[in-house]
Amino acid sequence: MTRSPGGDSAPRPSALEALADAAYTPYWLDDPGRPRPHPALVGDEHCDLLVVGGGYSGLWTALIAKERDPARDVVLIEGQEAGWAASGRNGGFCAASLTHGLGNGAARWPAEQAELERLGHHNLDEIEAAVARYAIDCDFERTGEIDVATAPHQVEELRETAELAAALGVAEQEFLDRDAVRAEVDSPTFLAGLWDRRGVAMLHPAKLAWGLKRACADLGVRIYEHTPAEQLASAGSGSSGMTVRTPYGRVRARQVALATNAFPALVRRVRPFITPVYDHALMTEPLTEEQLDAIGWKRRQGLSDTANHFHYFRITADGRILWGGYDIVYRYGGRVRAEYDHHPATYRTLAQHFFRCFPQLEGVRFSHAWGGAIDTCSRFSAFFGSAHGGRVAYALGYTGLGVGATRFGAEVMLDLLDGERTERTRLEMVRSKPLPFPPEPVRWAGIGITQWSMTRADQNGGRRNLWLKAMDKAGLGFDS
Repeated sequence: MTRSPGGDSAPRPSALEALADAAYTPYWLDDPGRPRPHPALVGDEHCDLLVVGGGYSGLWTALIAKERDPARDVVLIEGQEAGWAASGRNGGFCAASLTHGLGNGAARWPAEQAELERLGHHNLDEIEAAVARYAIDCDFERTGEIDVATAPHQVEELRETAELAAALGVAEQEFLDRDAVRAEVDSPTFLAGLWDRRGVAMLHPAKLAWGLKRACADLGVRIYEHTPAEQLASAGSGSSGMTVRTPYGRVRARQVALATNAFPALVRRVRPFITPVYDHALMTEPLTEEQLDAIGWKRRQGLSDTANHFHYFRITADGRILWGGYDIVYRYGGRVRAEYDHHPATYRTLAQHFFRCFPQLEGVRFSHAWGGAIDTCSRFSAFFGSAHGGRVAYALGYTGLGVGATRFGAEVMLDLLDGERTERTRLEMVRSKPLPFPPEPVRWAGIGITQWSMTRADQNGGRRNLWLKAMDKAGLGFDS
């Protein structure tokens, strides 16, 4: 679980044996209750609002659009099935943070970070309310999350974050010393912790997506799955609308909301701001009562360590442990392909680190192993914008923290399309853009050097080399 010491030693046989029966499929999607997809679009459609993308971002946009105006005619198209990509593959951490953590937000938007925290916690409250309102059975638990220190320098970093939270008026952030954190979850690698008691919920990510899809359909959203968007264009002379072409038809819409995550944006000028990277996770078999007692994980918080190459882990409703993160895999050219979803070298590393974190669980086996693409941007949190004279809006770049923040992004897109100046659209975070990534091969080389430098920092007490300091100064800190 702790930082990899330069080059990891070969995994123990027990770690490799634990992977022997793992299914190469996302645990969350491997569910007999998975809903049947809606039919593909055949022919032409017309609507007020077209939402492109059936992950959280698109589903929240369609749902909130109907809540704001039940008469608005909304169509949603999805290239595969709703929730099949990042929304059905993540760890199920639904965080209040809109900025990928207090530190990242305070460094980039110090004057409005307190407001961003207020809006983020309100957004999480609204997600909880929607789950109840639409009876979405997604194992929603407001357990909070503990960030854990696994190296001495990280202890002081957690203290500093706790002080920053107090200064910003963020309630219920509690610093835990070594004994206190191990009383919550017992690992010999834990040196301290910071428990955000109300700012994070645990949930079943695929069931959230499926529940949102059902809620959208119940409100009258017309949903077409297996319907990729191939081209976006103005509807033609004399028309104020947009047209999106699909394999078997087209949709003409007055407005379009783009929620395409790591996939190539239909607005081409946005593409340099996004680069897809691959994240991977393992899921254990259900633990016995004795095994759970051995690690003392009673209150079911989510956990994450605070290294540059970090792990996230949590307990599911059926008593399994999800263990993910650490490696960030970038593919040359930023391509998103199904064959990139699996990376056995990362699975080996994750398995080894799991048993280093929890030696009490020797003999536990992994039932599932999977990966997926994350829409990374250089500021680690979402950015927003409009195109085609305000008829098209987009929200992208959630960088792995989109389970909660996508709902906020949906509100921003609808505000932009409606031409409204709101407490959201007034934010510098919303009005500004991240720095774009350079073209290949500079992008590939830069990410490689940065990854190497981050590993070195983890090994050297958090000390950042000249490359990382230069990236920090340029706003490309890769410190999240």
